[in-house]
Amino acid sequence: MWKPKLNPITRKRLHRFRSLKRAYRSFWILVALYVCSMLADVLCNDRPLYVKFEGESYFPIFAYYPDDLFTGSGLQTRPDYKRISESEAFAAETGNYMVFPPVPYGPFETLEASSIEADDTVWIEIRRDQRVASVNIDSDWTVARAQGLEVLFDGIDRRSVRSSPVDDYWKLSSGMKEAILARLANDRDLDTYSENVMLSNGMEAEASLSPYSVRSREPDSIRVTIRESVKRSKPIRLAYLQGDVLQPPPFWTELSSQVRELIVDKADERMERSVSESSFEIDGLTYVAKFEKEDVHFPFRPTSNHWFGLDSSGRDVLVRILYGLRISLNFGIALVITTMVVGVLVGGLQGYYGGKFDLVGQRFIEIWEALPFLYIMIFMGSIFGQSFLLLLVIYGVFNWIGISYYMRGEFLKLRKQPFVEAARCLGLPDGKIMLRHILPNGLVPVITFFPFSLVGAIFALSALDFLGFGMPPPTPSWGEMLSQAQEFKYAWWLVLYPSLALFVVILLGVFVGEGIRAAFDPRVNSRFES
Repeated sequence: MWKPKLNPITRKRLHRFRSLKRAYRSFWILVALYVCSMLADVLCNDRPLYVKFEGESYFPIFAYYPDDLFTGSGLQTRPDYKRISESEAFAAETGNYMVFPPVPYGPFETLEASSIEADDTVWIEIRRDQRVASVNIDSDWTVARAQGLEVLFDGIDRRSVRSSPVDDYWKLSSGMKEAILARLANDRDLDTYSENVMLSNGMEAEASLSPYSVRSREPDSIRVTIRESVKRSKPIRLAYLQGDVLQPPPFWTELSSQVRELIVDKADERMERSVSESSFEIDGLTYVAKFEKEDVHFPFRPTSNHWFGLDSSGRDVLVRILYGLRISLNFGIALVITTMVVGVLVGGLQGYYGGKFDLVGQRFIEIWEALPFLYIMIFMGSIFGQSFLLLLVIYGVFNWIGISYYMRGEFLKLRKQPFVEAARCLGLPDGKIMLRHILPNGLVPVITFFPFSLVGAIFALSALDFLGFGMPPPTPSWGEMLSQAQEFKYAWWLVLYPSLALFVVILLGVFVGEGIRAAFDPRVNSRFES
């Protein structure tokens, strides 16, 4: 078996890297994730892997086939394979069939709400309704007008209440009288006022006055709102499913058959559409029933078929995270390789030739580094549109500066070494000296910084996507999903899973970078001798 020939120093460094278990395992986990992302079309897709139709074999994930081929519709558009697989042409007796990937959803596929599994349980919440009345009081402490007072006092007539003393219904406190008189005086603005009272029938209630603003003339009467004091007990919750109330409490059996029938009819109606609250009376007390059911609207929570939930457009989050991993890693690798090549070239030329060439080059780099990257990104994106290539080019022309500093220092240090002077004496050209003699000895910064630069590129892409200046929609992107989560506060899955994916990839990259730095650092195994 052929093995690459490595010099002893390189073999020693690789052996040292393998001995760092955390870094070594992180490296292979990161490689495995990258391989899975590159196989995303095979693992997650709304197109089948294989189609057997009329004795012929087709591979839709690798080739395009028109709709007319399978349906005879005459359309040359992309077929809806899932709909076609349920047609008579693919019935079991025909021998035609399709084989879909393990996760049969695509990164751009918007699912219909009817295809999502939602909880069919209707939750019935029954609570006691608070009785409220209002009384207008004159300056002589009689009732000028009353509304709803018969709800609090059984057996009274609304017409008989008028002109009767307020004390017949509850005792006015000195504080309430002062607040009413201040409003009748109409001399200043007043805040709300409320107090707990005991009605003449023994019912506990709250009497309150609303805020008052000075008017053009004095009011004839002041309205006082009376609210029954209802104990803050938890409402009764019932679960209704498939025509039955599950585990009904004693309260349910105490209701009359007419009331139970009313509630059940409303629950059946809620199965299909939203319904309003329903009220009913028990022993003279009013109760309100509220009907709640989980409706499918996007973003939607994780289900058995969509483990990571759905985003705001009804697309599977797990699928988009996997495709987003491929885009992030491809972007990071392409960006780092490009910037490393440019940085090594510029820094190497500066360090090797030095003098005026180095001085002019440094001034140019300082000016170039001062340019605002984000503004240029926005400007270029508004002209040429957002794209993977444009983002790679614009980010790449600014990202090479850091590595050029390190390579400049390495070339400045190595160009005066004896082996370089010997190469010049032998008449070797500058290009060969830099490429074959100096560069191999100055690659430690490049190799050491590669994982950290990769992590930085992935994080930068996610940040740009979050701000809306990254990949064009609807490209799968972790940053774009996090941006959706900012709009839909309840969609915790849009925060958790993309953030977790970003955290894991960055953490693995940092572990690998630390391992490479330790393996290539000659000071790790250095010893002091006296």
